[in-house]
Amino acid sequence: MDFRNLQYFVTVAQELNFTRAAGKLQMSQPPLSNQIKALEEELGVQLFVRGKRHMTLTDAGVLLLQRAVQILEMGEKTRRDLASMGNELSGTICLGMVEGRAPYLAARWIAGFREEYPLVRYELWNGSSDDVLDQLHRGLADLAVIAAPYDEEHLDGFVVGREPWVAMISRRHPLADLPGTELPLSSLVGQPLIIPRRKSRVEAIRRWFAGIGAEPDILCEMSNYMDAVALAEQNVGISIFPQTTYTPNAHVVSKLITQPARQVEYVLVWERNQHLKTNLVREFTGYVRDFIEADLIHSPRFQVAEGEFLLPEDTENL
Repeated sequence: MDFRNLQYFVTVAQELNFTRAAGKLQMSQPPLSNQIKALEEELGVQLFVRGKRHMTLTDAGVLLLQRAVQILEMGEKTRRDLASMGNELSGTICLGMVEGRAPYLAARWIAGFREEYPLVRYELWNGSSDDVLDQLHRGLADLAVIAAPYDEEHLDGFVVGREPWVAMISRRHPLADLPGTELPLSSLVGQPLIIPRRKSRVEAIRRWFAGIGAEPDILCEMSNYMDAVALAEQNVGISIFPQTTYTPNAHVVSKLITQPARQVEYVLVWERNQHLKTNLVREFTGYVRDFIEADLIHSPRFQVAEGEFLLPEDTENL
């Protein structure tokens, strides 16, 4: 079982049709069919149920498809990592990121790093903190930008940004008409709330409300920031999420939650036993650390017009 046979199998499994798969692989159908039969014989299992008009995967085929995709992804990543070990810095950085502010932080790092190393390429992946960490643990990402807290026993990292928690409110909601850009936490008591799905985050929000002697009315938990914006827009509920100033929506009003205010920290993390495995990852991580320490994000080179809510330095994390 080699990479070529796995690629043949994955293509057939995705198409569930030998003719289409052969066309996609730019080969004739009989050799492809023979390769799949040989793979089944080698593994000692049937991978497909072949009907007169339709093909389906067996349970063994479903398992092999999942594993084969992972193996092929890891093989491609290994090839890129080896390419980055040449004399001139090149290769691909695989970076997983949570939604919200993280992509805009990473965009500035990449913009600066690209000026020094124009041959470097980037593979960016976006999802919830749990999804991104899964990619990192499986070795499919070199680095990840997630929201704290994180597993400090198995991961290393450093803080790359902070932002406050805000309430995203439909313009049709009475709270949207209140003057000012701030809203006390007490005003959200009794309101149907849409919050991040992450377990630690749900518990933290409950403690936040408990601090004022209240219990949040949680209507919906979700990991996708844009879904939270959509629900707020339709006045389904009020979304409580970290501020993202870069996705303006004319139908939604964002107000800083205060009394008490809370903030979230974004951290760049990596597997403790795998970091610095390539010179490319070492250089990029070092650049980001210097970028943060020099506060280049507020320099004329990288600064953009942002309507940010500024919080005191002693604001607690949530």
